Order: sequence, then structure tokens, then C-alpha cells
Amino acid sequence: MTLVEERQMIRDLVRKIAKEQIEPRAAAVDKSGEMPWDNLKVLAENGLFGVHVSEEYGGAGADFASHLAVVEEVAKACASTSVALSTQALAMAPFLLAGTHEQNMKYLTKLASGEVLGSFGITEPQAGSDVSGVQTIAKKDGDDYVLNGHKIFITNAGESEIYVFVTRTSEERTKGITLFIVEDGTPGLSFGKKEEKMGIRGSVTREVFLENVRVPAANRLGSEGEGFKILMNVFNETRPVVGAQALGIATAAFEYAKNYISERKQFGKTLDQFQLSRAKIADMFMQLETARLLVYEAGQKLQDQDAQVPLYSSMAKCYASDVAMSITTDAVQLLGGNGYIQEYPVERYMRDAKITQIYEGTNQIQRIIIANELFN
Repeated sequence: MTLVEERQMIRDLVRKIAKEQIEPRAAAVDKSGEMPWDNLKVLAENGLFGVHVSEEYGGAGADFASHLAVVEEVAKACASTSVALSTQALAMAPFLLAGTHEQNMKYLTKLASGEVLGSFGITEPQAGSDVSGVQTIAKKDGDDYVLNGHKIFITNAGESEIYVFVTRTSEERTKGITLFIVEDGTPGLSFGKKEEKMGIRGSVTREVFLENVRVPAANRLGSEGEGFKILMNVFNETRPVVGAQALGIATAAFEYAKNYISERKQFGKTLDQFQLSRAKIADMFMQLETARLLVYEAGQKLQDQDAQVPLYSSMAKCYASDVAMSITTDAVQLLGGNGYIQEYPVERYMRDAKITQIYEGTNQIQRIIIANELFN
């Protein structure tokens, strides 16, 4: 079987699973605001959390483009469920980049198989886009480290069993950043209330508090002061994943709007016979396919370890999420008043799309990164 055939086989499998088992629950997940545990069980049973992770560490050993396809197809069915995939990828990335064999056997295997959920604790009240500004402290104490700090907007917080936290081990701005693994139930680890969000409502987001959380030195990922470098490489891997998520949401909105105007009648003819409607659909499709090409080009460059990975990762995330916001907004407009009520899914698509412009680095930050890459 060729690589292209393998990718298509994985996509076809995920599309079928998503259509039959995940999409029918999407509206209810959005309305309840609860974790879609049934959907997550489906993902785990079909080995979809760690498609791109080696078989040695609990994955399927497929390439990164296959992972993007999984996220895209699940996001098309239910954006909230796709957040579990993208967050799991975020939690697994530092292990893939800097984990020891022992750490990977203990933690990565459980994440890749979907046995447990993971979270990556980066954002703080005073450190969002500026990740070098984190103030969570990790202080060496014998053979252990003691962590104290406060994280916000942490996906799966309170639901995960494995956490990776970005901390500060020295006053040096970027060279003082270090990553640590913390298991759920560790004394001093606690969580705030669940945030009520505009979109991706079936994904749980909470504050995290670390009060004298003691972890062994064996739970440090990489060397002291190596965390910022690891983190930048993590984002290179996870930004195209957000691009794939945005692509899935945009595809769902496009297809729904296209089908709707083919059936909806005004002035004695269907909306797809009006020139303005046809032009809008044409524009939406061009945006969608351009985003698709960019997202999978970024995935290929990651697979090839190309020097332009930072540039393409940021472009994929930025462009695809902007396209998702544009297409979902246009879909609402094409449905008119129906687009604004919850009986139709396009208003949910629009709410879900917005976050893709914000997390994993806002699109304003992505444009700075893109410009810096072009001028360096």
C-alpha cells in the first residue's frame, strides 16, 4: 500500500465513523456544554488519538498528514470533539520532541492510545501570547522540584490524568523556561470552575492552581532552561493541527450552505440560481481549497523536517482559521434568518470557528512570526 493510499484509507475510516457516530451528537454536545465522553471513547477504540505516533509508544505509526486528516474529519462532524484530538496532540508533542524512553513508555503510550487525556498548561494571567513571561516557579529541592503558580484557559483541566506545565526555573527570560510532567491527584494540584464559552462548548476549560506541587526530577521534560526551545517546536507541530480543525469546520459550513441554497426558493427559483449566491459559493470554495493546500503543505514540511516549518505552520494556522471565520459567517448570511437560529448548524459552526483564530497563538502573533521568517 502506498503512502497516499494509506492516508486515504485512514480518512475514509474516520469520515465514516464521524458521520455515523459523532455528528449526530454534535448539537446536543454544544447545548449541554459537557465533555463528549461517548465520542472520545469512539476515538480511542479506533486508535485515532495517536495516529502519527510510533507503534512503540502506542500509536499507529502513520504520517503527520494522516493525523491532520483525522482532526479535519472529526472537526467537520463536531468541533468540540476535535478539540480533544488537538489538545492530545499538544500534550503529546513535548514527549515526541524531548521525552526519554522511560517517560514515553510511562506517559506517551497512554496518551497515544487514548487511555487517558492530557493537558498542556501554558497560559497565565500575565502570559498569553508572550509565553516567555510565565511566572509559575519550579524550584529545585533535593531530588525533586516544587511547583507554584496559576494557569488559565487550560483545555481538559480537571478531566486529564497527565499534565505538562511550562514553568520558570531561573530569571532568564527564555533560557529560564522548563517543562514538567504532573500527574492528576498530585497534592497541591487543583482546578477552578469550568468556563462557559461561546463555542467548542463540549470542550472543558478551567483554571489550574499549583501550590507546592512536588514532582521528581525524572518528571522534567528536557534539560533545565530548554523548555522555550521545546515549546516553539511544539507550536510548529500543533499549529497545522488547528489549521486542520478550522478546515473541518469550514468544510461543514460550506457544504451545508451549498446544499441549502440548492433547495431554498425565493421569487420562484432556488437561491443557487441567483448570481450573487453563486459568486459567494465560488469565493467560499476557492478559500476552502486554498486553505486545504496550505494546511497539508505545512504537514508535509513537518514530515520532511523542512527548514520552512515555522513559516508554513504559522501560515496554515492563520490562513485556515481566517478562512473558517469567513466561510462560517458567509454560511450564516446565505441561510438568512434561518442561519441565526439553533435549529440550523451554521450558527454553531461560526461560534466554533472563532476560537481557531485565537488559541495556539493569536492570528496577530502568527502574522508577526510570518513576517519575521520572511525578513530573517
